[in-house]
Amino acid sequence: MKLEGYEEAQDLVVTRVFDAPVERVWNAWSDPDHLMRWWGPTGFTSPTCAMDFREGGTSLVCMRSPDGQHFYNTWAYSTIKPRHLIEFVMDLADEHGRRVDDPTGQGLPPDFPRDVHHVVTLVELADDRTELTVTELGYTSATMLEISAAGLNQCLDKMAASFVEP
Repeated sequence: MKLEGYEEAQDLVVTRVFDAPVERVWNAWSDPDHLMRWWGPTGFTSPTCAMDFREGGTSLVCMRSPDGQHFYNTWAYSTIKPRHLIEFVMDLADEHGRRVDDPTGQGLPPDFPRDVHHVVTLVELADDRTELTVTELGYTSATMLEISAAGLNQCLDKMAASFVEP
């Protein structure tokens, strides 16, 4: 499929080095209490997270906008290699975890991406630091890729802050 600004679908790849050991970065993805500290872009909170963190499991993650609107996502896990790799597919959902077919009903653009495959890799570095790479596969809209990049970077900023908070 040829897309506006693209010859083919594009992947989003963001790499960060955190001043935290790999176990703490892993827990940021696998512990619902820690995930709720960083999930959502700047100004958003994550009031709930029902996590079934296992291969074949699905988590339901909520983020709340500054004006109080709730957005739910399911994360369906296909591969989990502790402290190294998480693969999941993220999709829009309602508060019960049911797929939302029309993103415009949630105030999102009609081309909001569905079934986004994520690959999260962690590499243990010297001095108790961790390199994290998040890859989101198959964006077909330049606008959605840019929005997702901004949101992901803001989430990772919040994740970094969560490692220095008590």
